[in-house]
Amino acid sequence: MQRSQWLAVFTGAIAILLGVGYLVLVQILDMRGEMIPAPLGTLARFYSFL
Repeated sequence: MQRSQWLAVFTGAIAILLGVGYLVLVQILDMRGEMIPAPLGTLARFYSFL
């Protein structure tokens, strides 16, 4: 294979690994359960410091 073909295979493999890693990360974060927003009282105290 020529150098450009090896480079294409290498970058394609990296792209696939990044895609699979992203899907694994999303699955791990999704297993944490339902996302519940912070209570409004907590946010008001935070913004009072700013």
